[in-house]
Amino acid sequence: MKWKKFTLETTTEAVDFISELFDEIGIEGIEIEDNIPLTEAETKGMFIDILPELPPDDGTAKVSFYLDDTYDIPSTLKAVEEGLKEIGQFVELGSCKMIASETEDKDWINNWKQYFKPFTVDDILIKPTWEEIPEEHKDKLLIQIDPGTAFGTGQHETTQLCIRAIRNYLKPGDVILDVGTGSGILAIAALLLGAKKAVGTDLDENAIIAARENTEANQIDPALFEVYTGNLIDDPAIKESVGYETYDIVVANILADVIIPLQAEVAPHLKKGGIFITSGIINTKEQAVKDAFALNEDLEVIETAYQGEWVSIIATKK
Repeated sequence: MKWKKFTLETTTEAVDFISELFDEIGIEGIEIEDNIPLTEAETKGMFIDILPELPPDDGTAKVSFYLDDTYDIPSTLKAVEEGLKEIGQFVELGSCKMIASETEDKDWINNWKQYFKPFTVDDILIKPTWEEIPEEHKDKLLIQIDPGTAFGTGQHETTQLCIRAIRNYLKPGDVILDVGTGSGILAIAALLLGAKKAVGTDLDENAIIAARENTEANQIDPALFEVYTGNLIDDPAIKESVGYETYDIVVANILADVIIPLQAEVAPHLKKGGIFITSGIINTKEQAVKDAFALNEDLEVIETAYQGEWVSIIATKK
């Protein structure tokens, strides 16, 4: 199916009014392009540590929408034109130039799968569930992952840093807590490497679904991997659910700005001598994370590892 794409050149001041207009007309889903920096609240739940640098905000914006054959396109565009005339009476619309183009219908949810291929982390093979095991890697420990709409295929440097740290510090029979579990890859890796039990937490319900599905894909008893939706930093119910002084290892592959408050909450959940493995830390924020650890009387940094621009900081409970 072909989709018609229409892009309206307007002003940032008018974007909210135009969005409401399109919704009233029955246009489902729009795309907004502008140079307004995201707020702290907007970025809080995003899995990104470095935002792209934007040019100065000049007050202009583009609002795009897509129409397929189910729409009466001439009628819809006429409704847009009439609605814009009304809005223009009380807000500056800018040039209001409309650019039309055509785009192919794509399976946007699954299209990324073509880029996720089997790869190795030392002697561990990580592959998507839909790929075959490469002949040259059949002797490696296999982890199968389908991220679904959750974060974490294992390809990112931060995930690989965590897997290597788990391999280095994990002892047979250890219990591990994976904070921000995403696809569950780190907890699953720990279980396949000899952990007795894993517990995962995540803010996203999609991550919980993906983690459970990946547990099954790796033929792991679901009873060995419990997953909870919630925030270990400030949710008393989650703190209670995961348990205190229970874990030999806690791993958190999140973001520096989350690890900083998280490190103050981890120690009560670790056994004495337990290990806290962190990553998701861009090198420009390494010192800020270390400064936070330095103020923590319960944890002591024992190792720092690097891969590309990313950092893993590992601490032990005193």
